[in-house]
Amino acid sequence: MFAPLMLAAALAAGPDPAAAEQGALPAPPTNVDETPLPVKAVRAFEFLTFDRPILLTHPGDGSDRVIVVTQKGPIVQFPNDPDVEEVTPFADLSDRVTYKDKQNEEGLLGLAFHPQFKSNGRVFVYYTTNDAPHTSVISEFKAVGEGLEQRLDLDSEKEIYRLQQPYWNHNAGTILFGPDGKFYVAFGDGGSGGDPKDNGQDLGNVFGAMLRLDVDGKPDDGKAYRVPADNPYVGVEGAQPEIYAHGFRNPWRFSFDTGTERNPGTGELWLADVGQDKWEEIDLVERGKNYGWSFYEGFHVFEPKQDQLAKAGEIEGLAFPIWEYDHTVGKSITGGVVYRGEKVPQLQGKYLYGDYVTGLLWALEKGEDGRVISNRPLTGYKHPMMSFGEGPDGEAYFMTTFGQLWTFAAE
Repeated sequence: MFAPLMLAAALAAGPDPAAAEQGALPAPPTNVDETPLPVKAVRAFEFLTFDRPILLTHPGDGSDRVIVVTQKGPIVQFPNDPDVEEVTPFADLSDRVTYKDKQNEEGLLGLAFHPQFKSNGRVFVYYTTNDAPHTSVISEFKAVGEGLEQRLDLDSEKEIYRLQQPYWNHNAGTILFGPDGKFYVAFGDGGSGGDPKDNGQDLGNVFGAMLRLDVDGKPDDGKAYRVPADNPYVGVEGAQPEIYAHGFRNPWRFSFDTGTERNPGTGELWLADVGQDKWEEIDLVERGKNYGWSFYEGFHVFEPKQDQLAKAGEIEGLAFPIWEYDHTVGKSITGGVVYRGEKVPQLQGKYLYGDYVTGLLWALEKGEDGRVISNRPLTGYKHPMMSFGEGPDGEAYFMTTFGQLWTFAAE
């Protein structure tokens, strides 16, 4: 195991266990507005249903179409029309994807269009392959055709990254291009429970980490991508140079606040990390930061690992969440998006997220000092949500286990 690095410059407060007992660790935000927001969840594209929709996105090519990725392998597309009644295929990876109801954190989990997709047709997917047990694959495909006639050329698959997972769970699955044009992917800690292999604090592997890759530059020897020279662990002995940030348990999901032309975003990277024993958390991810797992769960020392934490000493780059909630509120956070649409002004600039177990939804807002000032519940919905996404007009959506798509409206 790559030992935790010593802290060069403490952030907020040092993570010493003895200090934690004395209350010296950073505390969650206080004086937060938690009154209900007069915004409700409503059905979107109500004539359509899907089998385990895991992602809603769009190609960003001006075609005004919506792409829905389903966990079992099919990917479909349809016009961005609330009254649409039919979908057309975009691709079907069913013959390459492994999915089982009792191991439902595997399957087709992510898709990202290249920022220049309109001119280059490059599409990236993340899936659990059926050619090896518990193995995550990220591949590139080429799209051919235009508009609703466009399809992925399945024979064009080029494997970018492959990771053998020790267990079936905690695969995360979000892949995105950032505002910097680089390719981001996050992996969970390898799975099981309690981080049994101590991956969360191990920079020697990519479990529990967010990676940042360059898929446009000349590939490094033996790789299908280039490692950006400004990644924080390039040249650090024993560390994986692809790592951008680490210390995550199961990031489900992350998003960049890129905004739209009319409502620009901040570019910040939001990530929801599913908790273990007591706490669910939301992180603002920054280069080279360590988000604590499995020494910390939210703002709190993770008790089963407190002896290891005491021996490790201070941890370099430790960062605490922007928000947490405990398991009396919900037990599995589903990360969302910062709203930059136009239909619901009350949501502008707020981070939308929910809890898979309780089905609750919230709109979280931070102030100029970076601390949360409101976390306001939304109404009209209380069922499991699998994921969130954004349409071509910047409107926000979420997907349910029942195969429905939902969006938001003022009450």
